Amino acid sequence: MKNIYLIGGTMGVGKTATCRILKEKLPDCVFLDGDWCWDMHPFRVTPETRKMVMENICFLLNQFLCCSAYKNIIFCWVMHEQAIIDGILGKIETGDCRIHTISLVCDEEELRRRLRKDVDAGIRSADVIQRSIARLELYEKLDTEKVDVSNITAEQAAERLLRIK
Repeated sequence: MKNIYLIGGTMGVGKTATCRILKEKLPDCVFLDGDWCWDMHPFRVTPETRKMVMENICFLLNQFLCCSAYKNIIFCWVMHEQAIIDGILGKIETGDCRIHTISLVCDEEELRRRLRKDVDAGIRSADVIQRSIARLELYEKLDTEKVDVSNITAEQAAERLLRIK
């Protein structure tokens, strides 16, 4: 049986860092970050690009799921609405899979600190702080396992994800 991990969380919460570590801890593992499926300039969110990114994500996840080399598939993306999670799960072959839907969450002060660090380093633009904070509350409404990463490192978060059954 394969495992597929759908790991969501607002921008800056630590999804990518946690997933990179998790990938190293799981056997026969592959990792896909949803942002890689529409890394474009200028960044445009339109009905057409939204449709394209969902098709890209589902195509790649299905390729990983049908490949015998992988037993663990990790996917992370913002996934702030249940419809996004359901849309992905509805388009991928999960018949022989254990599905783990997880949301990484943290408190607002810690999220501000993490994002400010990225803004100061030139990794993100300043407008991401308010956009990310505005999404925080949306994760509580999702049908996902919540993992509070406010006071833990990405390494510790990955260890917690390993214990989720």
